[in-house]
This record gives sequence, C-alpha cells and structure tokens, in this order.
Amino acid sequence: MVIDIIAVIPELMTSFFEHSILKRGADKGLLEVNLIPLRPYGLGKSKQIDDYSYGGEAGMILRPEPLANCIDELNSKHTYDEIIYLTPDGETFVQPLANRLSLYNRLLLICGHYKGIDQRIRDLYVTREISIGDYVLTGGEIAAIVLVDAIGRLIPGVMSDGASALTDSHQDGLLAPPVYTRPAEFMGLKVPEVLQSGHEARIQAWRDEQSNVKTNQRNTTKIEK
Repeated sequence: MVIDIIAVIPELMTSFFEHSILKRGADKGLLEVNLIPLRPYGLGKSKQIDDYSYGGEAGMILRPEPLANCIDELNSKHTYDEIIYLTPDGETFVQPLANRLSLYNRLLLICGHYKGIDQRIRDLYVTREISIGDYVLTGGEIAAIVLVDAIGRLIPGVMSDGASALTDSHQDGLLAPPVYTRPAEFMGLKVPEVLQSGHEARIQAWRDEQSNVKTNQRNTTKIEK
C-alpha cells in the first residue's frame, strides 16, 4: 500500500514514520508513505500558499491554486482509490473505516492548515472527508499520522503478530478485555485464576464477558454525561 500526504509542515510527521511498526512495514515493502510539501507549489517568489478569507472571517485559508497544482501533478502519475481531506467536519474515523481503507492500493491525504482549504478543492478533488474527533487541531498532520497508523497496522505482514490487530478494541464492536502479564501478583493484586488455568474455552468465555462489561460501562458513562 502507498499513502501520499500533502502537508504544509511535513517535517512534523517524519520522525513518527521512521520508527516502530510502520517503519518495519516500510522496510518489508508493505507500506510506503510519501510526504509531499505544499510550499514548492506556492505562488510567486514568496511561494504563497494561503490568503485571507472572503467575507471577513478571521484566520487564513489555503489557496486553491497550489493544492490544485500539487494534486494534478500527483494524479498524472498515480491512480488513487480515495483523495481524503482531513477536517473536523468530516465523517468520524472509526475502526470499520480503517479496515476498509487498509484494503486499498493507494491513498492521497490532504492536511488542512490554518482555517482549512478553499471549498473548491473539496468540491473538485476530494472524494472523502474524515475527522479523527470533534475537536480542532492546528493542522492536519497529526490527523494524518492517526490515519496512517490505524490503517498501516492492518496490512497483512506489517505487524509481527497479525492476529493481534484482529482482537483489538472496536474490531467486533466491543472493547478489549483487561490484559495481564507477569508477575502473577503485583502490589497485592493477582492475575485472575482463569487466565492461568490453561483452559481455552473458559479463558475465551471470561474475555467475552469482560469485553461486554467494559463496553456496557463505557456506553452507560456516555449516556450519563
């Protein structure tokens, strides 16, 4: 899988993609992440990429011409399954969507900045708009990291234990149960005996029960708030 990311400050993402699981995925040739700086496509000698908003709203907006030039150049070289704009008013990013996107061959992510991008880019180029939550960030770079991490770890072979991703929270609509490792007792708290029993059926039944309990508790908390 290949993910191209257009960003005003791509350097914010460099360190993340050079470490951990995603780095191993890249080393195996399973995941390629390309960071594309928007500034070289800016206008004039100053490479301008933003401007004031029509209507007098506070804050700067990314101009359409640099983005269009960048996207056109990329489209001339590649075919994208989705061109995704990361924005607070997009559809909420959830596990089923991550699963779906992980099956694609090539994605293009557009990181917003300042007050966002000119609406005409959204109308002309963007095929999907995604939000990682109901809050606002200074730029879409962090959101892009979240998407790539959630998607990349699902690609077969990226994680050393592929089955691990299939048992994560939200994969089956439930939260994952509590997990324990050694020692068997820590500060007076013991690992549940069932997990030490070696009885697979009982262990799975316990995990299923705990997943349901945790999910119901969370849903009840949401209602109370």
